[in-house]
Amino acid sequence: MEARVSGWEKIIGDAGRSVAVGQYGASADYQTLYHQFGITAAAVAPAARDSIRDARNGTRPGGRPVAFARPSAIPPAALPDPEGPNMTSDSRHDPLAELSAQGVAVWLDDLSRELLASGELHSLITGRHVVGVTTNPTIFASALATGDRYDGQLSHLAELGASTETAIFTVTTDDVRAACDVLSPVYQQTAGKDGRVSIEVDPRLARDAAGTADMARALRSAVDRDNMFVKIPATPEGLTAITQVTSEGISVNVTLIFALARYRAVMDAYLSGLEQAAAAGRDLAAIRSVASFFISRVDSEVDTRLDRIATSQATQLKGKAAIANARLAYQAYEEVIASQRWQKLAGLGAQPQRPLWASTGVKNHAYPDTMYVTELVAPGTVNTMPGTTLAAFADHGEVTGNTIRGRYHDARRVLDQLATVGVDFDDVTGQLEREGLAKFEKSWHELSHTIAAELHRNHPARQS
Repeated sequence: MEARVSGWEKIIGDAGRSVAVGQYGASADYQTLYHQFGITAAAVAPAARDSIRDARNGTRPGGRPVAFARPSAIPPAALPDPEGPNMTSDSRHDPLAELSAQGVAVWLDDLSRELLASGELHSLITGRHVVGVTTNPTIFASALATGDRYDGQLSHLAELGASTETAIFTVTTDDVRAACDVLSPVYQQTAGKDGRVSIEVDPRLARDAAGTADMARALRSAVDRDNMFVKIPATPEGLTAITQVTSEGISVNVTLIFALARYRAVMDAYLSGLEQAAAAGRDLAAIRSVASFFISRVDSEVDTRLDRIATSQATQLKGKAAIANARLAYQAYEEVIASQRWQKLAGLGAQPQRPLWASTGVKNHAYPDTMYVTELVAPGTVNTMPGTTLAAFADHGEVTGNTIRGRYHDARRVLDQLATVGVDFDDVTGQLEREGLAKFEKSWHELSHTIAAELHRNHPARQS
């Protein structure tokens, strides 16, 4: 293991493996270099295990370097370029930098202890312009189901006799707190605008306003970091909770928004919370919010319905609904921040609730894999991307300027045409909300099952 390109094969032979810098031309302090090129314990350990296995089995790996083999779910292409902003090298086309320059905050829709412990999150911040993180029950269920990073903590919790619910709360809030600490410099540099990490309330509380507010308070207390967002679904009950906790100074990421009417209600709930906070004498500048408007799931459902209709006009509308819907959401946002109601709050120090484009991974492989980033560029927005989308955009994304303003008429026409061919868009968004809640609740049960099994494995006599 060394920060050197070549030469080790003469010593380790064909049966060896090296973890090393893979190219010339980059320089920085050793901590930055090691993170950039994957010279970490997370890379060395599997290389060592593989070498031992091959020696026992008599196989020969050919001495190939493994510097870029990382165990995280985020693909290597999503990691910082060796010629990124912390390196002294020739400048290159950097789509994510261009996206950020347009006023789009780049967030990562993923979190795991592997991402934290391996240093990859730090690398994405320094090399890929990531300035925030979002999580949800599905992300945590996936993180807990793979790898062994959580084994030690779960074993300890089992010894303490912790319940499954307590273990879930402890593990997830610990990860979010750690991520908040990694992003703290961004939070400071952006005066609290970015550097945020979101954690969602128990999805089983989606129809319980009081329960949601109570859990939001508990999450804020447990994580105990100013740069945390509590995620609350935009159900009618969720809106009531959003107003309440906003009035108490809790910053909220409103999630699972599909319909324009619901989005307007979300903005109203935020403004109502700010008005109540102002009446209570709170510092409005300390309260932040984003509204997560879901994208790709809209196209998936609408396209399925268009395929059933199967006319030429219906076919021509495929892949257009989600972007049109999001553009009209941004139009609604602009209308709100131009209103006298908002201007009064802004005069008291209030900060706008930024639109956040969520579910931006393309599900139909016939569409460009960066479509939900390229076509939704506008200032004051956030785009939270899964690792694959982040990698794709870093590799071949294109930024052509603002792709939302000036396109509202065309967006409205798309929705009108959908109605003409027989797609009930209100039904689409209602179904997507129900399915989204069900999906997160299913992931919560999977997370509970995984943790309960691990607790039982470490302490068979315990009760969940």
